[in-house]
Amino acid sequence: MRTLYVRVPERCRDEALVALTELDIEYAVLGTGSLANIPDAVESVAGSDDETVLLQIPLPADAVGPVLDALEDAGVDTREYTIISSGETAMTSTWDTLLKRYARDFDPLTFPELRSKSMNLSQDPGSYYALMVLSALIATAGLLADSPAIVVGSMVIAPVVGPVLTTSVGAITDDRRMVIDSLRMQAFGLAVAVLAAMAFGLVLQTFQFVPPVLDLSTIELIGVRLAPNMLALIVGLAAGAAGGIGLTTKGPMSLIGVMVAAALIPTAAAAGIGVIWNRPLVWIGTLALLLVTIVVINIACFAALWAIYRPNPFTDGGVLAFQSLREAALVCAALAVLAVIVAGTVGASAQQIAFEQNANGAVHDVIDDSEHENLTAVAVRSEYADPSPFTGPQTVTVVLSDTAPGEAPPSDLAGEIAAEIETRSDRSVTVRVRFFEYQETTASTPAGASAPIAFG
Repeated sequence: MRTLYVRVPERCRDEALVALTELDIEYAVLGTGSLANIPDAVESVAGSDDETVLLQIPLPADAVGPVLDALEDAGVDTREYTIISSGETAMTSTWDTLLKRYARDFDPLTFPELRSKSMNLSQDPGSYYALMVLSALIATAGLLADSPAIVVGSMVIAPVVGPVLTTSVGAITDDRRMVIDSLRMQAFGLAVAVLAAMAFGLVLQTFQFVPPVLDLSTIELIGVRLAPNMLALIVGLAAGAAGGIGLTTKGPMSLIGVMVAAALIPTAAAAGIGVIWNRPLVWIGTLALLLVTIVVINIACFAALWAIYRPNPFTDGGVLAFQSLREAALVCAALAVLAVIVAGTVGASAQQIAFEQNANGAVHDVIDDSEHENLTAVAVRSEYADPSPFTGPQTVTVVLSDTAPGEAPPSDLAGEIAAEIETRSDRSVTVRVRFFEYQETTASTPAGASAPIAFG
């Protein structure tokens, strides 16, 4: 529930009380007073010099917006003095009626509540950057140890989703300063995370806590972040939209799921590791993935909030109400560049996914042949010459399990797979085949013997 404290001037008191009565809302009058005798120095802060009354109004959370609208229609300027506080419950003669009326309706947080909630989710700069550094250190250790549990722990700590949400809230509520400050915190925070990972990686390399010569692409948790891809875009869009929608709800919100889904800190840490180990394939690809992911998260979060509130950003004071032609040109150019990057990445990633589907289909077609009945496909991996999503695959590695290790493997299986891939995709690639050998047998029970019975 919510409790409203609204200061109502005398000139519109009757209209306001009638509006509350028509909505079956009970209220309490906490006091009246005149502002006529206050010092001139505080008059602008106190508001009107009319006699005022302070109303205490208990409400279901979803009724806050309609009640504030009703008070505004009655002539009350709710921006002068309104406090919205949370509570447990209320016991009034109309409370059950109000619960039934508003319980099933989705009424998002009002703009003041939305701003307050988003700001509460953000840290002060000192703690924000400290947490970014610590989460980057944990992510770096987790990546080099190839430990998913440690990497997930770093994502739980990272506070970067807070500035993402305040950026979108600032854009929705026409607070350009909030947008600029939040974008700056995002950029600086991720830069600090990359630098922290570089420093930690340098220490580990210098004191030989990890091998100085390390093939980073063989570490699975780094290998999956070597370039932007369609799945990463989908996850970023879903995470941003989830954060935006969750922010508008009345209940408490946890950012842990959003932060884990976004996986920004491990990507930033992978970029720092790639720089220290001098692997351009790693740091260029991971930085590109980091940029694309943070952009799509912001876009999705803003889109979710815009779909719920439908503000007009071009009105006076709106975030897109530019003061000069130069300002408009700069913003439009930046948006155009981001749109080209995201659209190009989506298109190129779609081509990569299509090729990988063709490669998987080709491998299974060849293996399903009766001559290879002892072989089973375990994995099909495509490797690229550089991190660009526009570069075609150079090598396809096929991992097979062999249940007849005594027999020699097919002599030209790699050639058969390569020919089938070329037929399906019109691309010529190098195919490598790796075998895992297994012994397979089935235990049988001798005739007349009883099978053992296990008791748990």
